Amino acid sequence: MAPVASKANPLLSSIPWRRITLRTICSGRIAQAPSPSPAEPSVADSEAVVTGKKILETFSEEFEIGSRKITLETGKIARFANGAVVLGMEETKVLSTVASAKSDGARDFLPLTVDYQEKQFAQGVIPNTFMRREGAPKERELLCGRLIDRPIRPLFPLGFYHEVQVMASVLSSDGKQDPDVMAANATSAALMLSDIPWGGPIGVIRVGRISGQFIVNPSMDELNLSDLNLVYACTRDKTLMIDVQAREISEKDLKAALRLAHPEAVKYMEPQIRLAAKAGKEKKEYKLSMVSEETYEKIRSMAEAPIEAVFTDPTYGKFARGEALDNITQDVKKKLEEECDEEGLKVLSKTVDTVRKKVVRKRIIGDGLRVDGRRLDEVRPLYCEAGNLPVLHGSSIFSRGDTQVLCTVTLGAPAEAQRLESLVGPPSKRFMLHYSFPPFCINEVGKRVGLNRREVGHGTLAEKALLAVLPPEDDFPYTVRVNAEVMASDGSTSMASVCAGSMALMDAGIPLREHVAGLSVGLVSETDPSTGEITDYRVLTDILGLEDHLGDMDFKIAGTRNGITAIQLDIKPAGIPLDIICECLEPALKGRLQILDHMDREINVPRSQDGRNSPRILTLRYSNDAIRRLIGPLGALKTKIEEQTGGRISVSDGLLTIVAKNQSVLDKVMEKIDFIVGREIEKGGVYKGVVTSIKEYGAFVEFNGGQQGLLHISELSHEPVSRVSDVVSVGQVLNVMCIGLDVRGNVNLSLKANLPRPESKTTPAARESVDPVQQKPKVWKQENKVDQPMGSGEGLSSVVIRSAAECDEEEKSAGVNQNSKAKAPVDATKLKLGMELTAKVHQIRAHGLVLDLGGGIRGMYRFETGSRREFQVGEELQVKCSSFSSKGIPVMSLIQH
Repeated sequence: MAPVASKANPLLSSIPWRRITLRTICSGRIAQAPSPSPAEPSVADSEAVVTGKKILETFSEEFEIGSRKITLETGKIARFANGAVVLGMEETKVLSTVASAKSDGARDFLPLTVDYQEKQFAQGVIPNTFMRREGAPKERELLCGRLIDRPIRPLFPLGFYHEVQVMASVLSSDGKQDPDVMAANATSAALMLSDIPWGGPIGVIRVGRISGQFIVNPSMDELNLSDLNLVYACTRDKTLMIDVQAREISEKDLKAALRLAHPEAVKYMEPQIRLAAKAGKEKKEYKLSMVSEETYEKIRSMAEAPIEAVFTDPTYGKFARGEALDNITQDVKKKLEEECDEEGLKVLSKTVDTVRKKVVRKRIIGDGLRVDGRRLDEVRPLYCEAGNLPVLHGSSIFSRGDTQVLCTVTLGAPAEAQRLESLVGPPSKRFMLHYSFPPFCINEVGKRVGLNRREVGHGTLAEKALLAVLPPEDDFPYTVRVNAEVMASDGSTSMASVCAGSMALMDAGIPLREHVAGLSVGLVSETDPSTGEITDYRVLTDILGLEDHLGDMDFKIAGTRNGITAIQLDIKPAGIPLDIICECLEPALKGRLQILDHMDREINVPRSQDGRNSPRILTLRYSNDAIRRLIGPLGALKTKIEEQTGGRISVSDGLLTIVAKNQSVLDKVMEKIDFIVGREIEKGGVYKGVVTSIKEYGAFVEFNGGQQGLLHISELSHEPVSRVSDVVSVGQVLNVMCIGLDVRGNVNLSLKANLPRPESKTTPAARESVDPVQQKPKVWKQENKVDQPMGSGEGLSSVVIRSAAECDEEEKSAGVNQNSKAKAPVDATKLKLGMELTAKVHQIRAHGLVLDLGGGIRGMYRFETGSRREFQVGEELQVKCSSFSSKGIPVMSLIQH
């Protein structure tokens, strides 16, 4: 420590300092800092004041998994927490802490709370909020909290009902690793260090696949290329949790990924055990809320027979069954009240639920029959309907048994994509599925609140299932929002949302590769009380809500005919063998194919977007100046256009994206934009303009965002016009067509090109020809000097007109001037612009034709880009004089019949 007198602040050096004796803490013990012995000389005021040091005893473990070095550390920070661990992988570090309440735990459930938080300081960023601090938990934080909760919850001992809180937060992030799996492993290590009874440790691993090769602990960049994102949690010999997002991975490949993930996840356990041996606390004796054997037998004897009668009657519906079971509970309660059995009344609800569980399990395992009378592999009756709300972009209803979901689809502009502010992953997402579980769907009374963990989790699962079949953003640039509204719930509402969402997307005209369907698979098992090993089990396809509650697992599997797109596995016991998990994939596939058959019969191809309610999206590129004119000061002009038309305009990187509800709205928006900004002038394009001035030879028209064009007197009407003012007036709005540009770059416009052609007298030279039908004007495009064969290339819409010098050079290279030297210049009084006549092909050149116009006059015709016609010498053509070269040679254009 620097001497006090040497500090920069002069006020500090003037203060008389006394020698201070401080205490240090080392491994939880308080020690006195050493003081100088009497024999030592006194220290001058200018010398340093020696203070004690605070020494923190830390413990760490270092290991490697999937080529990533991982560290576990405890003791440095959060020392007062019951358990605290910092897990690091490269430059990403996550802190996880656990604490338990000191209450007696007098309740019948485990109040476990898991909070995961990503604060912006982890990447050196100040939050972009009004208060400049983090607000309510974001969707990603809720999902990561669920990811931690699901594997640790089954390992708390039976009857442990003390409040436990897990708090995981990201300390630093380099953006290369997803902190969610790291937080789950850190939580396992923190629980191992604490005095809370828990049956861990667990290991959580992420597995990806790139080009058929599995990757353990992939980075974020590798995940972007991966067609599999598997998160797997397990104990040493059993599976606890599975979460999968995939691009139609086959059941065989998924089994291979699971069998690879298990031994890799187990590698996390030994370092946790070693760390707990160094720094862990002795497990505390907590009070467990257990039901005595005597009380259980008493309640079972009163409730088992009537409960079995209800469960063996398949005519009961969900609510009728629930009411009958509640009546049984009330009857048992009255008997216990008559006997004044306070202990039995206290555990009545929990004990009756245990009796129900055993009755259902015995019937399923012994008789192979389920509560509603179905076989074990039977799917409930299905009902599908697409397009039930025709006013919307897309809609559908899907029912499976008593579970019913209504889905709607809304398409929006790319700028309406959801912005994400997570530490890792993309900054936005253009596909959103919002799942809603209102109280009326289970006939309850409740109120709507903010983000619900269950709703967020179910919606994200359905979103991941459908994301795999969406078209790429380049082919379908819309932002898509799917609303899944649960109308009735009796199990597997998230999988019903997948089915309804797939049909609604097709009803909206979105070109999905395949339909996606999903269902839940359950498990009922018997275990050996002494060893906890499963001795017998049954797999249930398409489980009811009651079977989910009374069974051992809820295995949600969604996919197409080609493979799996999403999985979520939640279990209630302390692990299930991986072999049983893999066995469940086969009945899930059979049930999924049955559902897909019903969905295909309702709608199997995307609907056409030509309907009146189909949205339109158009992307245009403009210069920055043009976009600036369109937006206006503070975006006022853009807002005004949106209010007047009902369309939406978004700007990004020089691109202007317009989204309209239908074609009519899009036309209104384009009309406004063209008038303000204009668009690239095309020969043959029709524009709306205003006459600004009138001359003897024509009128000048302002169009296309302020550009000027000449409307020549010859282009006003098909009939001869003596005065321009007889046809148009200043301020008049006209629809004019661009017929070309002259050598000086002036835009030539035509009014008569948009007017119907009356029956007119033909010129003497063209009397024998049929009245020509004016073809849509082609465009001139500047070509390379290399000669190209006629008919090669494709027509382009942009107008590029040669200058006079380029035309002369072209004439020299084509040899037209050499043939015209012997001819006198054409008399303009005999051949005028717009005159139509019949000409013969005199010569065929590399870039055009030499035409015999009669009377010894030669004209030229330049090949148009995209022309695929072959000409022959002597062939007669219907042509029109479009301009004159600098040498006076008439330049002709073809008139197509």
